Amino acid sequence: MRPIWKCGDTNECGMSGVRGSHPLRWISALLLLLPALCHAKDRTFLFTYAATIDQIPQDRVARVWLPVPQTNEDQQIETIRQDLPGTPSIGVDPRCGNRILYFVSKPAADAKLHFSILYRVRRNEVSEEAEPSPASNDCAFLQPDALVPVGGRPQKLIADQTLPTDQMKLARLLYDTVDKHMQYRKVRPGWGRGDACWAAESGFGNCTDFHSLFISLARSEGIPCKFEIGFPIPANSGKGEVTGYHCWAKFHPTGRGWVPVDISEANKNPSRRDYFFGHLDENRIAFSTGRDITLVPKQNGPPVNFFIYPYVEVDGKAVAAEQIEKQFRFEDMKEEM
Repeated sequence: MRPIWKCGDTNECGMSGVRGSHPLRWISALLLLLPALCHAKDRTFLFTYAATIDQIPQDRVARVWLPVPQTNEDQQIETIRQDLPGTPSIGVDPRCGNRILYFVSKPAADAKLHFSILYRVRRNEVSEEAEPSPASNDCAFLQPDALVPVGGRPQKLIADQTLPTDQMKLARLLYDTVDKHMQYRKVRPGWGRGDACWAAESGFGNCTDFHSLFISLARSEGIPCKFEIGFPIPANSGKGEVTGYHCWAKFHPTGRGWVPVDISEANKNPSRRDYFFGHLDENRIAFSTGRDITLVPKQNGPPVNFFIYPYVEVDGKAVAAEQIEKQFRFEDMKEEM
């Protein structure tokens, strides 16, 4: 990925047709480029995605699907090493554009199947996209998901509020509503599924519950909104284990680019509440987008609620989560990619 601050071939800043034009055009072009030119922070690290699948009968074949992180404006990904027990193929799900690694394999003599992938990552601090995004795919992000309705119980949270017509102001109202209603707690079964109605009723949960509620509210008010999931990278740690996933959302107000929010992090750290409306820090890696994922090739089971951990089938049935021992690690690097 060409660094966004690097000059293009057409002129000093890669803005063809700007040189010699009216000064107002220069100003307009620079204003559009300014957010992209000013990535305040980035972070380069190694990330290991590994797992061991246990209790696979010797005469059976396991089908394994893994999410694959992609290079985009938010991050640059390089695969350093793959240790896989089968020959991989890469597919792309047509609905959300996720890259999906797939392989089949019999277990080893101990009835286990192990794999590991090492990535090199440069992750940027993220703010609103510099260029307004095309609306061609917005319809997909206005539709309900299985656990994220459009309308219904979540809207009761804003029933007595006067809603602004400006979509940025409206999104901020929804962000604050979710932040005030929810607490980041995991105190009884139900949390972690990203069930917007459950979150609206319970008032607590983890990042999937926070952002599912926000996405439901945004879509119900006509704002396209999408779900992204990956892993948090501990700040200032150098290296270590990553114990679980983290997710966030992006919404698309009319005439602007996609705008990120991380409400669960704001809830845990109220001093950064304003920051996490419109920004994501560099301490993360994204793996997939969307909900209700149909894998490639298609799995026998139902769509995957969200796709971050390995999905495995044996004899056409999903392997239980307890049979998959997950191992995720990171190690910071000093050199740039």
